[in-house]
Order: sequence, then C-alpha cells, then structure tokens
Amino acid sequence: MYLRRKIDSFLQNWKADEEHKPLIVRGSRQVGKTESINHFARQNYESIIEINFIRDEKYKGIITDGYEAAAIIKNISLIDPAKQFIPGKTLIFFDEITDFPEIATSLKFFHLDGRFDVICSGSMLGINYKRIESNSVGYKTDYHMHSMDFEEFLWARGYDDAAVDGVLQHMLEEKHFSELEIKVWHDLFLDFCVLGGMPAVVAEFIRKGTFEGSLQTQRQLIADYREDIRKYAEGMDQTRITNVFNRIAPQLAKENKKFQISKVAPGARFRDYRGCAEWLADAGMVNICHCLDFPELPLGGNYDPDVFKLYFADTGLLVAMLDEESQDDLRANKNLGVYRGGLYENIVAEALTKAGCSLYYYRREDSTLEEDFFLRTASDLIPVEVKAKSGRSKSLRTLIDSSHYPDIRYGFKLSMNNIGHENRIYTFPYFCAFLLKRFLASFQPEEQQ
Repeated sequence: MYLRRKIDSFLQNWKADEEHKPLIVRGSRQVGKTESINHFARQNYESIIEINFIRDEKYKGIITDGYEAAAIIKNISLIDPAKQFIPGKTLIFFDEITDFPEIATSLKFFHLDGRFDVICSGSMLGINYKRIESNSVGYKTDYHMHSMDFEEFLWARGYDDAAVDGVLQHMLEEKHFSELEIKVWHDLFLDFCVLGGMPAVVAEFIRKGTFEGSLQTQRQLIADYREDIRKYAEGMDQTRITNVFNRIAPQLAKENKKFQISKVAPGARFRDYRGCAEWLADAGMVNICHCLDFPELPLGGNYDPDVFKLYFADTGLLVAMLDEESQDDLRANKNLGVYRGGLYENIVAEALTKAGCSLYYYRREDSTLEEDFFLRTASDLIPVEVKAKSGRSKSLRTLIDSSHYPDIRYGFKLSMNNIGHENRIYTFPYFCAFLLKRFLASFQPEEQQ
C-alpha cells in the first residue's frame, strides 16, 4: 500500500522542469524517502538504476576512473551488465549516500552530461552534509523530507484535499465547527498524536484498524536512532548525545520545558554538551526551539543559542519514550496525563517545522511571562500559545496589550475549544496547527482592516 506524500507533487514538478538538476532528498530514517522515490520512478521512467551504498558496497568502486558520467556508467555496467541506460528514459537513484558522500562530486558531471536523471538520498545526510555540499555546489537541488504531517495522515485515512480546504475555510471565516466535526477531527488528531507520522506505523494502523503493533514499531525506530548515534557520532560525543536524546521526554513532562543540561547526567556541564542538540537536529531526530532575547522582529540573531527547548521531530517518538503506565493509559483511554502539555507542544512544534517555520519561544528571566511559539509575517510577530488546560491566557494577553511589544498586535491560541475570536486573540482547535502558515498567507486580521 503506497501512502500519498507531499514529495509526490514536488518530484513531478522537478521532472517537468526542463532545466532540472540532480536532486538530493534529505531526511531522517524511515520517513519514506526510498519508497516515495521508487513510486515516482516506476511511474515516470522506463529504466531505473537503483544503487544502495549500504547494501551494495561493491558500487563504491564506480568512481575508480573519475567522476565523469560516462566513466561511472561504464563501471556500473561492468558490475551489472543487465542495467539499462536509456537516454532520456532512465533514473539513476543513488540511495544511502551518507555512507558514500564522494558520489556527490559526480552530480556536476551528470548535470553537464544531461542524458539521465539522478536522485540521491540518505538517512543521516545532515551530519556530514557540508562535505556533500562542497562536492556539488551549484549542480543540485535539495528537498528535505519529513515524516508524515497531519494532512498526509488525513490522506492516508481517505480524506481528500477538499476536506482539508474545508478546515482552512472555517479558520479564515471564523466559522464554528459543528459538534460532529469537532469530535471527528479531534479523534483523528489524537490518533495521529499517538501514532506519529512514520509511514510504517501509519500503514500498519490503517491495515489493522487498531494500535496493535504500533508501539513495537516505534520502539524499534528508537533503537535504530540510538544505533545511528553510535555509528555516526565520534568518541565521547556518543554517550553525551545519547544522554540528551534520552532526557527529552522527561523534561517535556515538566512545567518549565527549557532543556536543562544539568538534568542530563550527574555533574553534566553545558560546555561538555555543546553541540549535542545541534547534532540531533542535523540527524533529523529533534527540533530545536530557541529562546528569544526579546519578542520583536527580526528574529534572526535575536535569540540565545544556549537556551532552548528540544522536541522530537516526530511525536510518535515521544510517545514511544513514555513509561509503561503512560503508554497503556494513552493508547487505551487517550489520557495524556502529565505529558499532556509536552505532547501538545511537541505536535505543534512538529507541525510548524514541517510547514517550514523556524521555532522560537520567549521566557522572561523572572518567569512572569512565557510564550510557547512565534510566527511572523512581513510586519507582524504573532505569539502562539498551546493551551493544555482551560484557563486564562495571561502571557498572551500581556504580549498583545502591552506597549512594550509593538510588533505584536494579535495572537493565536490552540486549545480543545472551537474556533473563536475575542480581544485580538484568535482561538483554534489543536488539529488546525498544521494549517497556521497557510492560514496566515490569506488572513487579514480585523486589527489591520
């Protein structure tokens, strides 16, 4: 069963461009890169030359005679004469190039040759991407693939684009969802929270109609990520990076979700762990949310690089890291327990990242004001509050009303509640988070009309 992905339309547009360059698809393991590329290839090419540098190490010798396209094709044919290179009808797919980044040097020559399309992919490309970048600068296109977002999950469940457009129209028109709509969308959203967006987990859930087996699949992925840390991190960094990875879930369960290195291991000091969070982010395992020095535009450079929150890049990973009691309660009763705030924040951080937004939060030094996330337009800074419990939005109200924050004129609140608008706060149900950036592109706030 193939699950529709957003990369599908990107690949079609890439191929349709007469000037298209070799493509590198980046993304963490098990997000569906290979499956999507092969699906596209079967639909569009007469011949597919797939080379996996982990599975078929013998192909690392194809650059023996240099990086010219003709030399590489000759050596591939020497290893396997059954492979057909048909000009204009062949896709060469170099998979797992993390284990053989040297092949990126050939992309320039394949582009200049022009007879064959080339796509490269790999699970840990972010770790040594500078090496690949220097080998192919100016002769490649990049695409960063994530695990499935909520929209892709809805496609997998049988919903079409019209259903998603309908949710967006509710937001733009400030139109209440009916009780039935709220229940259906929220139940779907909670399923997505529990499962995450890894295609194997989602496909298994659709086949069985239950959560049976999903936890085992998620935990195997966690084990694979830990193995990647051991394989790709160097020296003492392996232990430190693993320690940081293991402490993300417990710290998200706390009221103050700022990531504290002192809680990672006895005697842990920040200088010893510098770069560990960035390594995990480069590997595609986590998203970093930086703390703003002050909530104002521009955002670039307006943050403390040493103060941040860490969220899992896929919320299913957070779920898989929970203790046994929380696991049982969550899957059987949809009770989020002490992780409620962390889970909802994680899913919103994931949604914003997958929509192409950078993550920032703000916490005043005296802890009297804190805001979870921020979005921006050309002229406005928009605070986004994730409300795990009912109650007043004191920090959001302060940011909007105070003259100390001139870039902030209105804000968004995500909660269990229906769509609403009062005193410059626009409220949306949690399941609308994936549409916030799309919403902003067409939104005209009353405050500016």
